[in-house]
Amino acid sequence: MALSACSSDLGDATAPPSRSGSGSASPPGGDSAPLPASEIEPLVAALPELSLAPLPEMRLADGLTPPTNRWFSGLVFGEEPQPVFPLPLAFSMDDTSFGAGLPQVVTSETAIVGSHQQDVSVEVGDAATTVVAAYDDASVTLETRDADDRPLGRTTIAQGSPYVTHVAVADETLTTSTDFAGSGAVVTAETASGPWGMRLDGAELDGDTFSLGRGDSIVLFPVPEEGDLDAMAEHAVPLTGTTSSYSVGADEVTTTITYEADGTSAVAVMPHQSGAVDGACRLGTFPSVYGSLTLCAGSTLTWSAPRVRADGALDLSGLSNDDREELAAQVARDVDDLPDAPADTYFGGKWLYRTSQLMTIAEQVGAEAPAREARAQLVELLRTWTQPDGCLERSERCFGYDPAWKGVMGQTAAFGSELLNDHHFHYGYFLYAAAVVSEADPSLVDELAPVMTLLAADIAGGADTGTTPKWRPFDVYASHSWASGTSDFADGNNQESSSEAVTAWAGLLLWARAAGDEDLERQAEWMLGSEAHAATTYWTNFDTSEPVYDGFEHTAIGINWGGKRDYATWFSPEPSAILGIQLIPMSPSSGYLAEDPDRITANVEEAGDGPLSDYALMYAGLAGASEAASALEQARALPGNAIDQGSSRSYMLAFLMIQAASG
Repeated sequence: MALSACSSDLGDATAPPSRSGSGSASPPGGDSAPLPASEIEPLVAALPELSLAPLPEMRLADGLTPPTNRWFSGLVFGEEPQPVFPLPLAFSMDDTSFGAGLPQVVTSETAIVGSHQQDVSVEVGDAATTVVAAYDDASVTLETRDADDRPLGRTTIAQGSPYVTHVAVADETLTTSTDFAGSGAVVTAETASGPWGMRLDGAELDGDTFSLGRGDSIVLFPVPEEGDLDAMAEHAVPLTGTTSSYSVGADEVTTTITYEADGTSAVAVMPHQSGAVDGACRLGTFPSVYGSLTLCAGSTLTWSAPRVRADGALDLSGLSNDDREELAAQVARDVDDLPDAPADTYFGGKWLYRTSQLMTIAEQVGAEAPAREARAQLVELLRTWTQPDGCLERSERCFGYDPAWKGVMGQTAAFGSELLNDHHFHYGYFLYAAAVVSEADPSLVDELAPVMTLLAADIAGGADTGTTPKWRPFDVYASHSWASGTSDFADGNNQESSSEAVTAWAGLLLWARAAGDEDLERQAEWMLGSEAHAATTYWTNFDTSEPVYDGFEHTAIGINWGGKRDYATWFSPEPSAILGIQLIPMSPSSGYLAEDPDRITANVEEAGDGPLSDYALMYAGLAGASEAASALEQARALPGNAIDQGSSRSYMLAFLMIQAASG
């Protein structure tokens, strides 16, 4: 890799944990978290209210921030609750019952699919409704209520936990669909998916009925492959919630999740967390669509990912005079041919990002007039977008605040952004461009900051402030983001463009650096390294030797869901699009994609020509100098209409020239 790589060393730091409230207002973000309430609330107050879509009815306790873009969003939004996937389990509920199952994984040529059957279902006597009553970094708690809205019991599930905890809030009767047998504290049942156990604390079993008094509990669990019922029962202690923390070191970012329980629990380790496997991991394994999950005794899970460098511009200092002259001529043409900027937040953001890259290329190769023109257009449009009261004056290119959704909304929506879809994809481009243009003119930071800070808070606030959520799309356990706001799908939430998620956190980091916000910069370092590691592990560089991929005939994944994985995209079935959407926009911070030259070559060969294949050309250059030289010749001849709106011929040539010169 010869992409520019400069990043300040932040050393070790830890983010404070937080948990949303239990049927009451979420606690305000303290000043110890990035983008605290004291900073965000006055900025939100300066934006006009902007409602682009009504908030749907929710199964959510009063006072909680709507949990959009979460792995469990399908429990809250939509006409009926959807199954969710707190791996290793699948979980579903309705007004009066809940149930869990062990996903049965089926792999085909184009998909890896996990089932969401209820191996065990539990009906709550006298129940009328069930709502999400609390949630935190990796867990969610449901509250079942009677017809008078009085709570009966609470059910807690968590990512990584094989246990479902139900605690009685009042005297209640539970009825199961499965015949549990035994005496004492642990009872068992056989299901089509294998044996399940239930640990009783105060609850009494009579046939298919359990009687619980206030404070009594049951804990449901499947027995893993090569596992032992008694060992699972030993760790089946009631779970109450989770907290998380992170640190940033010189070469790695590290995540820790703590499972709050009265005793030692057990945690399932995903493939990207493999460094967490140690001598305590003897409880067995569970199947999943992401690969085998190793079950470890313990109440904390800690793993690391490589730290990723973020850069605002390509480093062209090593190019030859001929290359620089070619780029100077090309960037003049590209700046002269800049189209009108789109009005929506996705394509409008891409226009800003592309123009920022044209500006930096022109500046580095001495194309002074194109550099001035690109900068002038970029600054003018950023000033338009970041006018706090802009939506009072016009119907496009402005932001407002929706107090129902608790979100910052762009006036012209795209791809469901009015429903909180894809905000990190869209806003990452804005943050990236604002950081780049501010580097040479720091005075712009104060001018752009009010709205840019709100875009950052909308997708990456470090605490729930009551006006913006904590880490809206980012999933601590999965180490990547989710794109759907309401997730009204039976396969859980999903994310298609892993690379645009990585770009979002690179843009966040660059903006934080430009604004001098060290706390936000540190958090962005963690999110960037985590998301990039998950992107390669599950989208572009997954280990095809793992049994879960037997029968899957492709080298890349298009969409990862909570409960399945697809060789597909939302917009095109073409192989080039399926790979290309994991590469876009091939930013100066895309060096994480270069870890395996052989896999790059295999991915590019499978992709072929078609939509987004211009990004595959740049990606091919990461395999080595000779591959870059070949791709460079193809890029020179590529038709203009084959270049995506987020890129330009100038950028393609510059990117590949760097790689070709690196050999």
